[in-house]
Amino acid sequence: MSYALYAQHVLNLEACPLCIFQRIAMIAVGAVFAVAALHAPRGARARVYAVLGVLAALTGAGISAWHVRLQNLPPEEVPSCGPGLDYMWDTFPLADTLKMVFTGSGECAEVNWAFLGLSMPGWVLVWFVALGALCIVANRGRLAR
Repeated sequence: MSYALYAQHVLNLEACPLCIFQRIAMIAVGAVFAVAALHAPRGARARVYAVLGVLAALTGAGISAWHVRLQNLPPEEVPSCGPGLDYMWDTFPLADTLKMVFTGSGECAEVNWAFLGLSMPGWVLVWFVALGALCIVANRGRLAR
């Protein structure tokens, strides 16, 4: 999250609607990790945190994968740019807003940052997979006790 905010405020890379949803999912994963660390459950309660963490990570991974797919569409298949997320939240019902975001917009298909051949959503996908696996590994030992 800190790098996403750095990229937005220092590098002046504007976050598209899918980027915002990825941030929300990453915050959810972080919140599950923080609450689990504070609670330090054992047994079946540890399983609850593992499941919640994996669900949040899978949700984020799905959003990131969709974003990567959108970025790799041929230019003729890229959807036209739609309204901004703020406008959609204010104007449309939640279901319509989600539908518009996930059908994509041209701004989400633009790759304006890459590192080692992966765009930012690609790296976020890697981190969601790693954090989801960490949820399982970190709670595995606590389940046996």
